[in-house]
Amino acid sequence: MEDGELKIQPDEAEMDYRVIEKGINRTAKVMRGGRRFSFSALVAVGNRNGLVGLGFGKAKEVPLAVEKARKKAEKNLIRVPIENDTIPHTVMGHLGASKVLLKPASKGTGIIAGAAVRAIVELAGIKNILSKSYGSNNPINLCKATMDALMQLVDRKKAEELRGVKVG
Repeated sequence: MEDGELKIQPDEAEMDYRVIEKGINRTAKVMRGGRRFSFSALVAVGNRNGLVGLGFGKAKEVPLAVEKARKKAEKNLIRVPIENDTIPHTVMGHLGASKVLLKPASKGTGIIAGAAVRAIVELAGIKNILSKSYGSNNPINLCKATMDALMQLVDRKKAEELRGVKVG
């Protein structure tokens, strides 16, 4: 089990979910009788108290795709360290051509982020954060890069253990 990962039953905590904006895609396969459509959905789940997950589902209908994505997201929950309603330190997440920079922000700043990053950060319970995306603006890659960044976060207590010194 990697740092930041958490195996938790979703029933233990009340989970909210959100379909990421521009996260529902339609694809068409041309057959002899006409076009056959398939849908994919990108969903984030979280308890707004440090738990967040991301899932991607595909199905022949939108509601089924969303439900599959929600279930996958609940299986991929991670714990995010939150200090004073923000993240403990600056971090950069990567996936493919997308990069996401997350920076802690002072109280009252709010969430300065695009739609894809905002959904994940809100569901994690972070109230003040600055973000900047670089490279590709594909919502799927941006969301996965955001999750990568959140997994890299280390709280003060863990940093002190790893370094063997008192921080701050």
